Amino acid sequence: MLDANIKAQLKAYLEKLQRPIELVASLDDSPKAREMADLLQEIAECSDKIGLRRDGDADRRPSFAIGLPGEAARISFAGIPLGHEFTSLVLALLQVGGHPPKVEVEVIEQIKALPGPFRFETFVSLSCHNCPDVVQALNLMAVLNPGISHTMIDGALFQDEVESRRIMAVPTVFLNGEEFGQGRMGIEEIVARLDTGATARDAEKLGAKEPFDVLIVGGGPAGASAAIYSARKGIRTGVVAERFGGQVLDTLAIENFISVKETDGPKLAVALEQHVREYAVDVMNGQKAVQLVPGDLIEVRLENGASLKSRTVILSTGARWRELNVPGEREYRGKGVAYCPHCDGPLFKGRRVAVVGGGNSGVEAAIDLAGIVAHVTLLEFADQLKADAVLQKKLFSLPNVTVVTDAQTTAVSGDGSKVNGLLYKDRKTNEVKGVDVDGVFVQIGLLPNTDWLQGTVDLSRFGEIQIDARGQTSVPGVFAAGDCTTVPFKQIVIAMGAGATASLSAFDHLIRATAPA
Repeated sequence: MLDANIKAQLKAYLEKLQRPIELVASLDDSPKAREMADLLQEIAECSDKIGLRRDGDADRRPSFAIGLPGEAARISFAGIPLGHEFTSLVLALLQVGGHPPKVEVEVIEQIKALPGPFRFETFVSLSCHNCPDVVQALNLMAVLNPGISHTMIDGALFQDEVESRRIMAVPTVFLNGEEFGQGRMGIEEIVARLDTGATARDAEKLGAKEPFDVLIVGGGPAGASAAIYSARKGIRTGVVAERFGGQVLDTLAIENFISVKETDGPKLAVALEQHVREYAVDVMNGQKAVQLVPGDLIEVRLENGASLKSRTVILSTGARWRELNVPGEREYRGKGVAYCPHCDGPLFKGRRVAVVGGGNSGVEAAIDLAGIVAHVTLLEFADQLKADAVLQKKLFSLPNVTVVTDAQTTAVSGDGSKVNGLLYKDRKTNEVKGVDVDGVFVQIGLLPNTDWLQGTVDLSRFGEIQIDARGQTSVPGVFAAGDCTTVPFKQIVIAMGAGATASLSAFDHLIRATAPA
């Protein structure tokens, strides 16, 4: 199954195993079971520290577990972890085999202290770029704590279980049989939810920090750039972010980042964080800012009750998916309403879906989904699509796509547990029409993450932070950069440049503030 190049790389990685491990397969007579058996055999042949057994007794078949010989395995894969999950497999092999994880010591000790028992199950699709973060976090927790176990489940392979549990979005995590959460979750977030005292401890530790020279709120491309430029000036720099990488984590192919022919969002996010951590930057991840208080020392108050202070602040909070704001959308989010076709598309195999939005994102989503689902209805508010011509040409060549323009989405309907349709108004005739669909993918642009700044800094009518050419906001000492601002084009490369500009401007502000009169 693995080509020669990948197999050679895997063999090199497995040289890092520090102790013997064992693969235990639970197979049946299906073609997927034969594929899994071949994959496990190839992995076992890559290292003399890996043993392989085929006498597993797991209920889900085909599946396999990774553990230590003579011990009950705590990590399982119900499905063949290729695609985006291949990295999850490699990391599980290494970590079970004793290779140290790249996680803060405090987080490791926190995981080891969790009381358990915690039996996690994560439903994924192999095309989902958000799922590996969750799978890898829970796998590592299972390695570190004997009271934790985790199983990755390929929803496309175990569709009966997906149907019975009414799973319509990935990743979906179950804990001890009950739904625990959906969507991307980092290890710190998962641990904080299990460790009830973590929030108070974090607040106390954060509140004790000395004031910064520059505090950056947001860890996307703009925030990372600002952090690096600030740290290189030798000033005390901090970054506080809900999740380092920001919206880039939700981006797939990136082919317009100059000098990098192609990459993807999660890879770029990892590279950004690694670069930032090369400098003396205090990175405070998993923290949400809720209030900005101007003053001689600017205060940023966090959701957990902590307060950080700084001589200057750079706001780089990015943007989020714009919602339809129609009846049924929030009720059926994760139950048919989705925002990521790459992640959730495979769960709608053979069904009918709708895509709302005729820009590049919407048309690309419709094209991708058309290869998976039975039929796609694309609805656009305007009288024509806004996507690039090359995308429109591809879209209209597909036999299972219907395009409806002048369509104002008015409601998402469902049966109480999942989506069963969408209503829209024909803007030419005012007639309300319905489409029978099992899923609705919303692709109508972005909203800046600036709600918490209302009444503090000047915002545009679209909620964007108003800045000048230097990144200065209406509040002295407060700068802003990236997609949360009035910069006209929302692109990664532009956000990085804006982050550098804001940082240099903040440094200039500090110099002028301390210069003798």
